[in-house]
Amino acid sequence: MSTRVYIARDAAARSVGADRVATALAAAATAAGRDVDIVRTGSRGLLWLEPLVEVETPAGRVAYGPVDAREVAALVTAGLLDGAPHALNVGPIERHPYFAGQERVVFARCGLDQPTDLDACVARGGFRGLRRALEMAPGAVVDAVRDAGLRGRGGAGFPTGIKWRTVLDQQHPRKYIVCNADEGDSGTFSDRMLMEGDPYCLIEGMIIAAHAVGASQGYVYLRSEYPDAHRTLADAIARARAAGYLGADVLGSGLAFDIDIRLGAGAYICGEETSLLDSLEGKRGQVRAKPPLPAIEGAFGCPTVVNNVITLASVPAIAEHGAAWYHDHGTGRSRGTLPLQLAGNIRHGGLVEKAFGVTLRELLYDYGGGSLSGRPIKAVQVGGPLGAWLPEAAFDTPIDYEAFVAAGGMLGHGGIVVVDDTMNMADMARYAFEFCAIESCGKCTPCRIGSTRGVEVVDRLRAGDRREASLELLHDLCHTMRNGSLCALGGLTPDPVESALKHFPEDFALHPATGATGTTG
Repeated sequence: MSTRVYIARDAAARSVGADRVATALAAAATAAGRDVDIVRTGSRGLLWLEPLVEVETPAGRVAYGPVDAREVAALVTAGLLDGAPHALNVGPIERHPYFAGQERVVFARCGLDQPTDLDACVARGGFRGLRRALEMAPGAVVDAVRDAGLRGRGGAGFPTGIKWRTVLDQQHPRKYIVCNADEGDSGTFSDRMLMEGDPYCLIEGMIIAAHAVGASQGYVYLRSEYPDAHRTLADAIARARAAGYLGADVLGSGLAFDIDIRLGAGAYICGEETSLLDSLEGKRGQVRAKPPLPAIEGAFGCPTVVNNVITLASVPAIAEHGAAWYHDHGTGRSRGTLPLQLAGNIRHGGLVEKAFGVTLRELLYDYGGGSLSGRPIKAVQVGGPLGAWLPEAAFDTPIDYEAFVAAGGMLGHGGIVVVDDTMNMADMARYAFEFCAIESCGKCTPCRIGSTRGVEVVDRLRAGDRREASLELLHDLCHTMRNGSLCALGGLTPDPVESALKHFPEDFALHPATGATGTTG
């Protein structure tokens, strides 16, 4: 009898040797006279345990990790294929404390099956939300998304239902659904994990969006640095098309909708929706002035829904279970779940999908296990390289859009980067300006010139050159960038700079004896 074994083919797992583990396991099983069926899945999100090997047993899927390919033969001899006790045995995976405490909605199927196995997806409820949505009028689908309280998961948290309603109301013969998969923020990987682990969830969400607003064509704008996601998503789209989920008559409903993939060229600025649209159209990716909004005049001058991967992937659950069910998750104006990504100096890095309301401290310690170095956590940056640095005093802030704004930060895409007390925050402030200077599209002066001047001012400040004047100039520069930049790249760059200066002024102080900053990075 064959034993089924699951090993992720996710890029993060492959980067630490998952392919070698799969090859070694097949060889070791053959040598032991055991018949195995190795299924390559998406990642469960417990990235510190990758490569993770799950074995199907009468007690459920028992996991071992992290597994080194050189240990596989000994593990098989020790009874891995029977779920035997071992130092690397972490028990039934779905009972693991990191995993069991989550509310998995978007990532409910991720890690369960081979990602492009359409039959397995359907057997686990895939496309059930689409079938129910196709029985509803387009306006009713939009109302359900609005009533569920779904907000854009890409950064600003704009209500998704309002955006969809605007597109639905446009009287235009051609409309588009554009998925922003240009995931470029530091510490973020949920889009990649979803596309590599359950691409049909995204595809289903895009089809529902098309039905809701009357769109006939969809595009996934995917960052070129995600070749594994590209291959998996392209395969899934082809299989969905062959099965009638895409094409001239989706599931016999009369809806004509198809999806193509467009690859970016490595520009961070193309994560901004209007710059993305320019790039999608074959132009240089530069920010457009608004109005007109993309919902009115977007791709190729037509009304366009632009949502990120997790926003669209949240829609099938709303369509399947109803707006009230989804709205019951979360708190305040932040409803549903958010896949939070723990990265940086963290012991248990990975993905945690939780309903809004969990605190930053719970994520850092109950899930993340504290710093990997074992030293005190000094600060966290939430929301990518433009997010504010939050000190320990802010760790009890709940994961909630409004609560983060009140704390001087932003949730963004849910990426959390952790640093310990050896990090010099003046270095991080300088990096924010440097990053902006490199990634600016160059269209507006505050971003293009202000970021370069910012690097110079921070250097002068740290050198003790006219300290008071340099501080005043730094604040003036941040004010100009915040209020004068055309998009969020220049407009938000002051956040990591001013938060570092506010919470960690000692890191900007000149050391009286050596002329160096008081702490080291």
